Amino acid sequence: MQKLSVGTEGIADLAAWQATKRAQTTDGLPRHITRMWPKRADEILGGGSIYWVVKGEILCRQQILRFDEVIGSDGIRRCAIVLHPELIPVTPTIKRPFQGWRYLQDADAPSDLTKARKGEETLPSELSAALAEIGVF
Repeated sequence: MQKLSVGTEGIADLAAWQATKRAQTTDGLPRHITRMWPKRADEILGGGSIYWVVKGEILCRQQILRFDEVIGSDGIRRCAIVLHPELIPVTPTIKRPFQGWRYLQDADAPSDLTKARKGEETLPSELSAALAEIGVF
């Protein structure tokens, strides 16, 4: 799956949000609540991840652990996508804006950054986007 992380500037912002009680399940795992329940839930739960789009680029992913039903204060049934706490940086990949979440085919998923690259400083998002646009990333 791929999902926009609205209002975050980078992976650190996403991690900070997920560390808040509001963004966690009762067992302390990060979650994202959405209106729609994935039709391909069984397929996703077999090791699938959510790829986070931050400022127009896929920057990281998290393994999806389960889907929980959440009933809002308005009485509407929603889906909580419960995630592994580790944010795994991936090769930055440009994505056009979209609403909600989208399925991401395995062949289109960006590769994880190697451990050697994880220690490097993050490029400014504008530079990273420009390099991805010309095919360097």
